[in-house]
Amino acid sequence: MKRQSDIGWFELVMGLILIILGIVIMRQPVGVLTWIVILCGLIAVISGIGDIVLYVKMERFTGFGPVISLVTGILGIMAGFMLIAHPGAGTWALAMILPIWIIAHCISRLSHLQYMKMHFGMTYYTISLILNILGLIVGILLIFRPMITLLSMGFLVGAFLIIEGAECIVVAFTGGRYYR
Repeated sequence: MKRQSDIGWFELVMGLILIILGIVIMRQPVGVLTWIVILCGLIAVISGIGDIVLYVKMERFTGFGPVISLVTGILGIMAGFMLIAHPGAGTWALAMILPIWIIAHCISRLSHLQYMKMHFGMTYYTISLILNILGLIVGILLIFRPMITLLSMGFLVGAFLIIEGAECIVVAFTGGRYYR
């Protein structure tokens, strides 16, 4: 049986790792494009697994799960393995996949926001709502300007990792039960 104090540590460590990786990528965006592609692949796999785990947990807890979490989880895992297996081709594909992934991930988070509000409270709800709406706006803008994605990929990926890390840390300090 897990102790109550151990529940938020996964989210806290994951958040700190994501923030550190985001800062490193933002400081050295040139020459790390292949590593960015591989890192995006790893994050997509981890995020996809998290979405599937959320679906399973909500299915068990409420009797129904948000199907969008299952679909985005499967798509995230598939995109992640593609990026890891073919980082050279992934560089160009990332210009199109990254915006779609950001949009899908934000829609997934917004789709279960009401449950998170009940579970974590208004602070998490407000922060997550704002971050995911901003993510949707950025994703939509990047779809129409894929060259901007290529030219600013280091900054975008770094900023996205920092935002995801901040969200994980918020979860760790507001209950830590996100990945139960």
